[in-house]
Amino acid sequence: MYLSSSEFLHPVSKMGGDKAISLEEIKNETVDLERIPIDEVFEQLKCSKEGLSAEEGANRLQIFGPNKLEEKKESKVLKFLGFMWNPLSWVMEAAALMAIVLANGDGRPPDWQDFVGIVCLLVINSTISFIEENNAGNAAAALMAGLAPKTKVLRDGKWSEQEAAILVPGDIISIKLGDIVPADARLLEGDPLKIDQSALTGESLPVTKSPGDEVFSGSTCKQGEIEAVVIATGVHTFFGKAAHLVDSTNQVGHFQKVLTAIGNFCICSIAVGMLIELVVMYPIQHRKYRDGIDNLLVLLIGGIPIAMPTVLSVTMAIGSHRLSQQGAITKRMTAIEEMAGMDVLCSDKTGTLTLNKLSVDINLIEVFVKDADKQHVMLLAARASRTENQDAIDAAIVGMLADPKEARAGVREIHFLPFNPVDKRTALTYIDASGNWHRASKGAPEQILSLCNCKEDFKRKVHAVIDKFAERGLRSLAVSRQEVPEKSKESAGSAWQFVGLLPLFDPPRHDSAETIRRALNLGVNVKMITGDQLAIAKETGRRLGMGTNMYPSSSLLGQDKDANIAAIPVEELIEKADGFAGVFPEHKYEIVKKLQERKHICGMTGDGVNDAPALKKADIGIAVADATDAARGASDIVLTEPGLSVIISAVLTSRAIFQRMKNYTIYAVSITIRIVFGFMFIALIWKFDFSPFMVLIIAILNDGTIMTISKDRVKPSPLPDSWKLKEIFATGVVLGGYLALMTVVFFWLMKETDFFTNTFGVKSLRNSPFAEHEMMAALYLQVSIVSQALIFVTRSRSWSFVERPGLLLLVAFLIAQLVATLIAVYANWNFARIKGISWGWAGVIWLYSIVFYVPLDIMKFAIRYILSGKAWLNLLDNRTAFTTKKDYGKEEREAQWALAQRTLHGLQPPESNNMFPEKSSYRELSEIAEQAKRRAEVARLRELHTLKGHVESVVKLKGLDIDTIQQHYTV
Repeated sequence: MYLSSSEFLHPVSKMGGDKAISLEEIKNETVDLERIPIDEVFEQLKCSKEGLSAEEGANRLQIFGPNKLEEKKESKVLKFLGFMWNPLSWVMEAAALMAIVLANGDGRPPDWQDFVGIVCLLVINSTISFIEENNAGNAAAALMAGLAPKTKVLRDGKWSEQEAAILVPGDIISIKLGDIVPADARLLEGDPLKIDQSALTGESLPVTKSPGDEVFSGSTCKQGEIEAVVIATGVHTFFGKAAHLVDSTNQVGHFQKVLTAIGNFCICSIAVGMLIELVVMYPIQHRKYRDGIDNLLVLLIGGIPIAMPTVLSVTMAIGSHRLSQQGAITKRMTAIEEMAGMDVLCSDKTGTLTLNKLSVDINLIEVFVKDADKQHVMLLAARASRTENQDAIDAAIVGMLADPKEARAGVREIHFLPFNPVDKRTALTYIDASGNWHRASKGAPEQILSLCNCKEDFKRKVHAVIDKFAERGLRSLAVSRQEVPEKSKESAGSAWQFVGLLPLFDPPRHDSAETIRRALNLGVNVKMITGDQLAIAKETGRRLGMGTNMYPSSSLLGQDKDANIAAIPVEELIEKADGFAGVFPEHKYEIVKKLQERKHICGMTGDGVNDAPALKKADIGIAVADATDAARGASDIVLTEPGLSVIISAVLTSRAIFQRMKNYTIYAVSITIRIVFGFMFIALIWKFDFSPFMVLIIAILNDGTIMTISKDRVKPSPLPDSWKLKEIFATGVVLGGYLALMTVVFFWLMKETDFFTNTFGVKSLRNSPFAEHEMMAALYLQVSIVSQALIFVTRSRSWSFVERPGLLLLVAFLIAQLVATLIAVYANWNFARIKGISWGWAGVIWLYSIVFYVPLDIMKFAIRYILSGKAWLNLLDNRTAFTTKKDYGKEEREAQWALAQRTLHGLQPPESNNMFPEKSSYRELSEIAEQAKRRAEVARLRELHTLKGHVESVVKLKGLDIDTIQQHYTV
């Protein structure tokens, strides 16, 4: 009897009689695979514990489909139209309707030119936003695809790591600590797992899952390791069925609030101007209906920063794309804004600051029992290690054996206890060649000491060795053994015996010290959060130059034995510490929480499942390269390059992005004030009706120029930065008010006096037969020039003519103003009531604009002085006036470094404790600042540990010119 092709693809079996169950019926969920015995699961799925073949897996993939959720495809048209659906766009759309509905009186036709112009402006803004965000989204999606969830699957009798999308019902998978369960599955033989189902069920505590139980896709393994058989994938999983309840959209949060606040301020400013115009023009001045509507349109079109949502969203999208090119994938767009304000970075040590590539020095192994030697301690440690799917410690220990097979030679493995962050140890139950049962365990010394119930004097001996190792930068790994006379893996066994200590060395990454130094210089306080012993943490901190002011985890609970430490409030202790040792997952979460309560913007880096809660709690959760799925799922930013150096690049890029957004918001508020009140006063004082179409031309040219700010060349803030609306509004009102006054004065000089005629010899416009139309051209050019030139003031922290702008912005400005000048000189548009002026007048307007542009920088500094009281110090130090330095502990570290260097070179420490007397002169403070810079440079050189470093240290301290002696030594 032969099977047909359809029968081969859909094999059948008998269940409870002659009823045949096919894979199609399994797909349609006609069989309850969750509750039937595990043996029946294999029978129904036509599979075994040896897994599927690659061919059968491919066949089933055609039936069940890929193991991923169907992505909701967003309509491109609706997405494009969505960029026209926001409060600022609504105002412009209202202006477009006014132009054809209300602007129809006094015998004049509807204002179709303005209507078409407004619609074009809206379409241009939406098109740019759509293209840039679409490009950034595609780039991020491509990178995230490279980080697709992986899983260990048994195919063709071999374990291999594959993308979770290829899983099908019947596959055998391996689930271990830190894994996100890739599909619904039933557990096979092994120890119970701890599974975190909070993402699915909301349960706050992990639940225990025993062999035979079901685990759901999307849950996280918190403890244990076991194999499982897949019973449902993709849309058929528990998570897939509830996917419509999951909101996968990006939360805008604080950024959206800022955008709304600025938009509301601009809208309210326009509303005030329109209300004043309505009250004055009609009841008091009795102006014509159509003239009043035109003046209202001028305020609406010119005052609304219609490009603001586009500029800010495009700036963030381009910034996100740039971050991804640097190796930092942004999962949440507003994390860019928060990273710019980050002032504390909590970093996991192992694998993040260090290489996580351990080595063992067998000559330094300490033995604590008489009937064992160093080789025996090494062998016991190897037996308590995995020979497959190894972590860094297992690989280092097994790799020290002459042959890795020695780890299991002559013994039969009964049960292996994998590592978990709570027990902090591994153990193997095995039978030797004589048939005797034994256990070997390795792990954190404190855990093994507790396991062996050692006496205090023995503990002191062990701690002395641990401290000796720590002084050399070595980690300690304890090894113990136990006999199991009951010959059962569940039995407690006899007393555990502490056998020895292994020294492990985990060297820092080559770039960690430099990265931390750069972080400190950027005002980001780096704190090491590690589960290692305090001595190891301090040694690593010293090597990395991040300080040694570290505490044990007991101090976080106010239980430190040191009375001086216990007396310090926990919040203050956390804030000023350089790091904490011996921490558990709940400690990491608490550290982040306390820092946030102290108003810090806190970042957290991590790579393991034990980092996930703190990553989720932190303002910016950063999953480093090769992080577990759980860490990536909890993070805001995923790094694709190893080490912390990527973070510094991301911080600088984020600050540059934020600086561009802040520059534009100040500019947008200034222009709103300038347009609204400038044209309002001209309309009410001289009854001069500016053309709405010419305001539209200004807006279109402005938008074309301002769009380039997303790629402007800016200096990132040297310190953490954040939105401060009071400063933005105050600066915008003052600069906008000044520009409005400048325009009013220009119009007065042009209309009421012959100042320009007498001074520059140009013809008088007020006596011209086309006076109103020529004044329209002159006023248009003056408003256009200064409106766009203002961006150079708001984009710079120092003098605007000192900080070179991006080439794209400069070229766009020059082209836009060349077009504006040509319009002012040659345009002869009756519908816009404009007639060209002479080139002489154009030159006068440019000169007037340049002269009155210069005070803008001075006013910018004055505003900073009034708001902060520190403007001139900020100017001298080249700092941002809108930021405050938050670098706790840095002064103490510099003082310690300076004292160490003085001692090293035989210099006497300074005797005076009063370093900063109340009446210090500027020269004295400058000298002190120079000395501080020298000390900081000395600290950096000290880390080099080279002859050159020591020579340069002496030179720096003595204030010598290193160039005069550099030729006398080489390294």
